Amino acid sequence: MQLTSAPLVAWGNAWLSGHVGLDDAVDAVERRGGPNLIGTVPPGDLPFDSGVPLRTALVRLRGLGLSAFRLALPAWGDPFGLVGPAELNQAAIEAQEGVLVQLADRQVGLVPAADRRGSSYVGVSWAPYPANDAVPRTPDLPEAERQLKLTLLQVAEQLQGVDDVAGFAPAVHRALGDLGDPGVPLLAHGYPHRAHRVAAQAERLARVVELAEPTSGRGLSAYQAQLRRDALHQLDAAVRRALVAAHAAIELP
Repeated sequence: MQLTSAPLVAWGNAWLSGHVGLDDAVDAVERRGGPNLIGTVPPGDLPFDSGVPLRTALVRLRGLGLSAFRLALPAWGDPFGLVGPAELNQAAIEAQEGVLVQLADRQVGLVPAADRRGSSYVGVSWAPYPANDAVPRTPDLPEAERQLKLTLLQVAEQLQGVDDVAGFAPAVHRALGDLGDPGVPLLAHGYPHRAHRVAAQAERLARVVELAEPTSGRGLSAYQAQLRRDALHQLDAAVRRALVAAHAAIELP
């Protein structure tokens, strides 16, 4: 799972909590996705023109009382991490990700898109949307970790009687065996060890889902194919919740 929003949330929160400087945070975000620009903002909403560089945008947002970045990882039928209104939800669901930016008197949603110009320039363009000023309902880190492990066990059990699941069930079992290894940290400085571990586990399992989806149903009966799809959806939902919980697990001022 190659998320554009996750680095902005992780390093943005690390900057807000004083664990990294602004330049380090911006550099870390842009190492992942290239130059980041905030797109056109409706007049009177935020003091941006079109194409404001990320470093400049963060300074301006700090002046408006910026206090938190929140990761949203919605899917069709599951607007997880979003708070509305409909325009923001629709854009973030289509992108399958987004960021909620908490300011002193409002909340703003940012939805990323690839920014490609010519053959060599690759970056990220963020489209801002008004967001309802509410905190999304998300699990805390211990709850999300427990649910991720429980879902893995349930999915593996559900697929015991399904034939031809070589692309999925063995991968799930390998992932189960890897749960003690946090892998390469995905989060920034200042996040607790548990958050790093859960984020790495969830990211690895997201790849399991991605690899399994193209072969979902191949050579299976209608019942088996539906069982496999249901298992993938369950695992995907648990993965998204774990990633959001991990990215929220930092103490902010």
